[in-house]
Amino acid sequence: MSARLLCLSLIALLAACSSDKPAPAPQSAPARAAAAESPLPANMRALTGQLSSRQGYLPAGGEVELALLVIDERDRPQQLLSSENLIATGQALPFRLVFNPQSFPTGVRVELHARVSQSGQLAWRLPPVRIAQPETQALGELRLERVP
Repeated sequence: MSARLLCLSLIALLAACSSDKPAPAPQSAPARAAAAESPLPANMRALTGQLSSRQGYLPAGGEVELALLVIDERDRPQQLLSSENLIATGQALPFRLVFNPQSFPTGVRVELHARVSQSGQLAWRLPPVRIAQPETQALGELRLERVP
């Protein structure tokens, strides 16, 4: 009889330890967007906006590269201030590019560049957007152009 009692108590213990809670779901798009909108540290600034095309969207799965660059007088990039890689979703793509304003040089040209690659080939590009001040800025909708 003691073996039977032992089995029943083990089953009761296992039942008590089991959980009815479902496994946590993968983070949804709104949750990722909320994480992207987390507060900036006091010493950082951000450029925000939305990347789109004439059609209003970027092709799903496209690899999007954003870069804040110092450009010299010969239109050559001289320094990378910040960069971000994103994946296009088939819709207009919101972005947030965080940078340190102390690394923003004075008296030189600073530009925001973006490009979209599909299967390793450049497909879209953003005409350079000049950034004059090292401040947080909402740039609005930026339209990429199809690369011939």
